[in-house]
Amino acid sequence: MTLRERTEQNERMILAPYATHACRSSGRARAESECDLRTCFQRDVDRVIHCPAFRRLKRKTQVFLSPEGDHYRTRLTHTLEVQRISRTIARALRLNEDLTEAIALAHDLGHTPFGHAGEYALAEVVPGGFRHNEQSVRVVEHLEKAGAGLNLCREVVDGILCHTGGQEAETPEGRIIRFADRIAYINHDIDDAIRAGILHAGDIPARLRELLGETYGERIDTLVRDVINSSVADTIAMSPEIGGAMNELREFMFEHVYRNPVAKGEETKARSMLLHLYSYLTSNPSALPREQQARVEQDGVERAVCDYIAGMTDNYAIARFNELFVPRGWGVGV
Repeated sequence: MTLRERTEQNERMILAPYATHACRSSGRARAESECDLRTCFQRDVDRVIHCPAFRRLKRKTQVFLSPEGDHYRTRLTHTLEVQRISRTIARALRLNEDLTEAIALAHDLGHTPFGHAGEYALAEVVPGGFRHNEQSVRVVEHLEKAGAGLNLCREVVDGILCHTGGQEAETPEGRIIRFADRIAYINHDIDDAIRAGILHAGDIPARLRELLGETYGERIDTLVRDVINSSVADTIAMSPEIGGAMNELREFMFEHVYRNPVAKGEETKARSMLLHLYSYLTSNPSALPREQQARVEQDGVERAVCDYIAGMTDNYAIARFNELFVPRGWGVGV
């Protein structure tokens, strides 16, 4: 018996009957021989962590654009917090932690530079719109590995697609990510906003502090426990009281942080910059890097430019904008 087979045997003994067992996966778009060490979901975790799109998350905005301090979240640290929250829930519910982890690590691979400001900018101009969950699927299916994609298991791809929006994931592990994502970003965005002086802890309505907790850690503990205690079989849920309080806290964040002109004042510039890049590059595809130029014939110029911009880090987008639009002094670089 191989190590993978022993792990799959352990899953059959330990996991809940409605959990997604690795040995029962629906497989991959392209069939592959099994690994003797890792289950299919464990392999997917490794494929995501080792791909360039995952590394780029460290230079992509979460809420605050290019923050000066070292302790503000980036898209990468957000992803890691979602990973840990989702695994805690999965373990408590006897679901497949490896599948949950693979989805969590990949769920934001398609996110744009400059956070949701970048997403909204591309949604304005890309034919058919732009949604980061769909772009994340495109990254793992078509863009990584020079167009070959990561060939992830179908359950992982489904969870990535359904972590936001109106469609529910097919697996309970995938349905965990929707909750873990929201628990993570609401609470770490509060933490960052307090660090930035945009919020004070006492600004959070007293009723919500009483229900959910006074501190960052207390709130996450309350919300995670509620998901665990409210979920029945493969139905992942929150209680009406705590779930409602979390939604109220989210609305509070929209009012005081996500739409705050002090916190988000630079987003107008970021949006304008990406729109300029999109307009210029769709009109001048020869300015695209060679790899993206090769995709123009296959996918069309709008799709190739969208993929290129969505994959940019904040720093790279600024550098490319400066290269294309900001004049250099005579003799620079000569």
